[in-house]
Amino acid sequence: MEHSIKILSRKLLSDNWATLHKVEYVHTLPSGKSQNEVREVYDRGNGAAILLYNIAKGTVILTRQLRIATWYNGNTEGLMIEACAGLLDEADPEDCIRRETEEETGYTLTEVTKVMEAYMSPGSVSEILYFFIAAYSDAMKTGEGGGLDSEQENIEVLEISFNEALAMIKTKQIKDAKTIMLLQYLRLEGIL
Repeated sequence: MEHSIKILSRKLLSDNWATLHKVEYVHTLPSGKSQNEVREVYDRGNGAAILLYNIAKGTVILTRQLRIATWYNGNTEGLMIEACAGLLDEADPEDCIRRETEEETGYTLTEVTKVMEAYMSPGSVSEILYFFIAAYSDAMKTGEGGGLDSEQENIEVLEISFNEALAMIKTKQIKDAKTIMLLQYLRLEGIL
């Protein structure tokens, strides 16, 4: 099924932390019928996420930090429990996730495995997220983590049993899509 898209106009609405464009386009369907449409596209760059796991201990490493957008949508604390993640900043996804892991969790990884990539909100956000997993041990803890002071991240590092993390999805303590996807991946693959 072929679709043809022609951009008619693109207007910059915001260029703060990321860019927001209003895009008007013509979408020609396989039937030949054309539709004019207008959408807003938020481009914050691509990202990477990782779930650290320890088979012997049956644990995973997660983070907790303030996510103001969730507070605006009813998360009364504004805090989210998540897998470690970060923006690529034009870096290779694997290089990025190694750096983010060290900054956010304090673990220096020897091996990471890419398991998937996905658009997280394709109706309005251009971001592709690259998903990784990695085994960790206590010996890999080389720093405090918590994020960079210059980025004011204030990240809390959590070591949680894998089964507790899965239960936290049901109790709505974990509501972050990337984290749910990575926890389910470990379960489906029989890793933990």
